[in-house]
Order: sequence, then structure tokens, then C-alpha cells
Amino acid sequence: MDIKNIAPKTSVAVNFAAFIIIIAGVIYGASIVTPLLMALFISIICAQPIMWLQKKKVPQGLAITLVFIFIIGIFVGFGELISSSLSSFSDNATLYEKNLDEMGNSILQFFKEKGINISTEKMSALFAPSKVMGLTAGILGSLGGLMGSAFTIFFLVIFLLLELDSISVKLKAILANSTNSLSYFNTIGNSIRHYLSIKTFTSLLTGVLIWIALAILGVDYAIIWGLIAFLLNYIPNIGSIIAAVPAVLFAVVQMGFGGALWTTVIFVSVNMIIGTAIEPKLMGKGLGLSTFVVFVSLIFWGFILGTVGMFLSVPLTMAIKIMLEQKPSTRWIAIILGTEGDAEAMMDKQNPAIDNS
Repeated sequence: MDIKNIAPKTSVAVNFAAFIIIIAGVIYGASIVTPLLMALFISIICAQPIMWLQKKKVPQGLAITLVFIFIIGIFVGFGELISSSLSSFSDNATLYEKNLDEMGNSILQFFKEKGINISTEKMSALFAPSKVMGLTAGILGSLGGLMGSAFTIFFLVIFLLLELDSISVKLKAILANSTNSLSYFNTIGNSIRHYLSIKTFTSLLTGVLIWIALAILGVDYAIIWGLIAFLLNYIPNIGSIIAAVPAVLFAVVQMGFGGALWTTVIFVSVNMIIGTAIEPKLMGKGLGLSTFVVFVSLIFWGFILGTVGMFLSVPLTMAIKIMLEQKPSTRWIAIILGTEGDAEAMMDKQNPAIDNS
């Protein structure tokens, strides 16, 4: 029996089994892993302004405090906005129900003229305003679920940022004899920071444009729909679609099908302009991930970590791809995860072009 031929097969089987065990462990310990990942990525984002403040001779402790005051102010503002909007909706619920009744009667009359009988109760249940806001509250609740462990995340981020300098020293000591040194750690940090900063800007621009456009159209709670668009734009591929659903349904209740059509046009137009023109240009070389891999990673990390996994699917996959590139034995996986351009660049390295004579 040829032991050399058996060894590679055994190695693949062992690696696959280890991968399954790790995934099962992450799913089982998601309540612990999720806040750790959130704290890590928030730290990566916060590190840049903190280091900028330190270069301006601001002490580290004060720099961290200033950045956190800004972040806490944003979260408090979002909380107050959502709370006041939901309270206002309760006060105006009777008006929306009246609009719904009028629209329902018009629809029933239309179908009756066509010889089709539809139950009034079923029609009301289908377009109930409470269900529309219930859907919105559910989406906000899922996003707010990220804050369920906010207290833990808050302190994890503080301690990570306080040890920002010592972490780099420790990594240098660990990798003192390594040929790769800290280069790929820096690559991971820079890639994630670049992606999240660009995504934050484009998501904010998306939310503001939708807020302004819906306010001009006359849709109530336009700022809430803009906030949802801003938050869900972090979820690749499907986030903008999910964000449009509650706004369009609410526009049906408030303004009828004409208002819903214009609301749909606004969401499609804004996301088309930003998603196809502005964001790709700002991203530069892109994510380094194929479109198919981005969508699969969304499903994969969403299954493992829930809502947080959907938000962090791209940064997590980017980090894994960069780590897989460091070893020849795993580089083929990184090539599969990457784009066609990455594969061509790898081929050029392996087979350098011959100079034309």
C-alpha cells in the first residue's frame, strides 16, 4: 500500500472535519463570538480617528473618550428618533386606518365590477397599518438586537483600544522569526477599514437621499425609512431590497398605490445610482471577492451568526481570504474566493511574461 498517496487524502479529511467542528463550535458559542467580533470590527474603525488624534498630541485616553462620546451620541440620537416616531404613529393610527378603509373600498368596488367577490376582513388584514409598522418594528428590533450585548461590546472595545499599541508589540514578538511578519495583519486591517469606511459613507448618502426624497414626496416618517435604508445598506445584495419593503407598504397605507409606486422608484433610483456608479468608483479595486462569493458569504455568516453575520459577512470573508493567501497549500481556496482579475494576477506571477524581442 502506498502511504504517500493515502497521506494527502487523510489530511484533506482531517482538515474538513476540523472545519466542521470549528463551525459547530462558533454556532454553539455565537452569544460569545458575536460581541467579540463586533468589538473587533468597531475597534478597527475607531482606531483610525484615535491614531489621528494622537498624532495631534491628544493623549490616548482622551482620544478614546472623544471618539466614544461621538459614537454614543449617534446611538442615543437614533434611539430617540425611533421612539418618537413610533409614538407619533400611535397617535395617527386612526387616520391611516381611515385611508386604508377608503382604499380597500375602492379595491373591493373594482373587483365587484369584474365579478370577483373579496372579503372585507381579509382585505383589511392584508393592508393593516399595524402590520406594516409591526414589520418595521421587527426589522428595527433585529438591528437593535445587536445592542442586546452593548454593555459587553462597549467594554471590549475600550480594552482593545487601550491595548492597541501593546497588541502590535506582542504580534511582533510572536512573529519574530516569521518571514511574513505583520504585513498580512496590516493588509487585513487596512482592507476592512477601507471597506467599512466607504460602505459607511455610501450607506449614509443612501439614507439621506431617501429621507429627503420621501419627505418631498410627503411620506410620513421619512427619516425612519432613511435610517433603515442606511443600516440595511451594510448587508450586501439584499439589504436595500429589505429596506424598501416597509416604506413601500407604509406608502400604500398612507398615499395609495400611486404613492407606493413613487416610493419604489425613489428606492430603486437611489440604490442604482449609488450602487452602480458611486460605490464601485470609491471602492477602487473592489472587495477582492467574486459576486457569487459575496452572496454565499451573506448566507453562510447569516446562518452562523444571525443578523450580525449578515452585516459582517464581507469583512469576515475578506479577512479569511487574505489569510488563506499566505500559505501555498491554501492559496487555491483564496483564488476561488477572489475575482477573475486576482486569478489572472496569480497566473502572471507564476508564469512571468517573456519580453518581446
